[in-house]
Amino acid sequence: MQEILGNQIGNLQIARGGIKMGATSIISFVIYMIVAIIMIGIGISQLRSHEPVGFYSGEQPPSRYELSDVHAWNKKHGIMWLVYGFIIMISWGIGVIIGDNIWCVIPMCGGVLIPIIIMIWYHNRLIKRYKRLG
Repeated sequence: MQEILGNQIGNLQIARGGIKMGATSIISFVIYMIVAIIMIGIGISQLRSHEPVGFYSGEQPPSRYELSDVHAWNKKHGIMWLVYGFIIMISWGIGVIIGDNIWCVIPMCGGVLIPIIIMIWYHNRLIKRYKRLG
């Protein structure tokens, strides 16, 4: 067990005075957390909105008369953005634990890009579910 954990986990060095991070880890941490906080902020604003929210893809959000349930529409979009923000945070942590090698790119980029594809699919599913015909 000592050999696995040692005094270093990925880019993080565990010392007597606390955890020390290299410059690249600090910079990536700041960037990932700013982006994650923006996504979480979008989610919170969508959860609190009384008007129909959009997906931030350039399309106009539907009017409240085009939706069967505005509250459910906003809630599901808001939760989607909250989850995305937390996935960004988790993907950074996994990348740092993996360490300073090529394999850290998989969770760090995958955690940002793959959820976007899933979010587009989910948004289209919500359109089919909540948008009124005609």
